[in-house]
Amino acid sequence: MPNPEAMQARITALYRHPVKGFTPERLAHADLAAGACFPSDRLFAVEDGPSGFDPDAPVHISKMRFTVLARLPRVAAVRTAYDEVSGVLAVTADGFEPFAGDLRSAEGRAGLEAWLAAFLGEEARGELRVLEGPGGHRFMDSRSGYVSIVNLASVRDLEARLGRPVDPLRFRANLYVEGWPAWIENDWTGRSMALGEAQAEVLKPIVRCAATHVDPVTAERDIDVVKALFEHYGHMFCGIYVNVTEDGRVSEGAAVGLV
Repeated sequence: MPNPEAMQARITALYRHPVKGFTPERLAHADLAAGACFPSDRLFAVEDGPSGFDPDAPVHISKMRFTVLARLPRVAAVRTAYDEVSGVLAVTADGFEPFAGDLRSAEGRAGLEAWLAAFLGEEARGELRVLEGPGGHRFMDSRSGYVSIVNLASVRDLEARLGRPVDPLRFRANLYVEGWPAWIENDWTGRSMALGEAQAEVLKPIVRCAATHVDPVTAERDIDVVKALFEHYGHMFCGIYVNVTEDGRVSEGAAVGLV
């Protein structure tokens, strides 16, 4: 039988991140597929110098090889919007001419590379190159990071400990959930879960990194979230990874919880 307490929870927001490290894009719903990552999430990544990624034999590569917030906080100042039908990514930032290009084409990728090179300047360590994940490969932080969920009560509890606001978007999750007790999700590894019309298995808690130190609005490193988690709770977790086991739609307002 469902856990009554867990089943009272609801999805309050859904996000995808089409280009690794860049703007979260809010969705009203998404169709999850068994064994697959969240739709249109981390489809692309921008290599900062040679990463060793081989599209003919794609494997997980450390995020530190890419233009991510853990290395380049200024990336948070870039606003992106992706059209999955046309493949066009629109990019804006204060003080720079807007860019739009089809990331499925060599011309579009070259255009984004040039725009980012001008934006990042000497902060970039090497030649920038836009990579597209072949087939079902996605540029996830974790080898098992299929779909990520953050419990908003846990974020609020961290806020209370710090005595200052903590934007949940620092955690760059796919699903944000309201209705669970704070930190209860850390004990759910291996449990089955209903996500709207889909079913999933909880894989593990998400170990956080320096990307969470960056304010997603100001692009400033202003809170050492990793240190705060360890000092206040003795762990560095916030959120969980799940693997979808049965296809189904998730939507804002949909029920979510253990079964």
